[in-house]
Amino acid sequence: MKTVLHKANTRGHNSFGWLNSFHSFSFGHYYNPERMHFGALRVLNDDTVAAGMGFGKHPHDNMEIVSIPLSGDLHHQDSTGRNEIIRQHDVQIMSAGSGIAHSEMNANKDQQVKFLQIWVMPKELNITPRYEQKSFKPADRTNQILTIVAPDNKDAVWINQDAWFSLANFDAGKIAEYKLKNSENGVYVFVIGGDATINGVALNERDGLGIAETDKLSIEANTNTEILLIEVPMNINAD
Repeated sequence: MKTVLHKANTRGHNSFGWLNSFHSFSFGHYYNPERMHFGALRVLNDDTVAAGMGFGKHPHDNMEIVSIPLSGDLHHQDSTGRNEIIRQHDVQIMSAGSGIAHSEMNANKDQQVKFLQIWVMPKELNITPRYEQKSFKPADRTNQILTIVAPDNKDAVWINQDAWFSLANFDAGKIAEYKLKNSENGVYVFVIGGDATINGVALNERDGLGIAETDKLSIEANTNTEILLIEVPMNINAD
């Protein structure tokens, strides 16, 4: 088993007044050659956007971009004419494929929006750009692991990669197990809130832990804990 630990206070950080952003991997003005990616996982940004502000229209290509609002609402618009509000408990994915331009703005004028923005390298290059958004009930991940992103599950949003994202809200003392879909994959665990022990490694809020060369994870919630599990290929091949 191989592990890489990213404590919350070692993440990259950029603040632009309207945006407060923490980077688990190299992004924008933050560059760390030891934190370029974890397998196919390229970006995990923990963003807070001021009321009424946001990211103006900008292009992407050949990247799977997942947005998970933690509080507040995001207003998404893109070059295909898509115009959507993404709310807490929603999950959005945009397969940029051959190219798309989009904006993401705080939909509210009176409160911040907090969200995770996650990029995964695609399995197939230059596909037709694609968008999907689903809502998930918090009760469906209480003391259990809920798949929210998958290439093979109609109840999740689809991703152009052999990757699976899962969310779980565990009560203190809960013990659970996550079995990898593919033992050659790795899993990046991100603690959204609380404290947990993963395969014997103690994690606190906003810590990240990458684990490879194992077929399962043992999870123990030391407090009431919310975690995100991102299972990705470790060998990156895009056609």
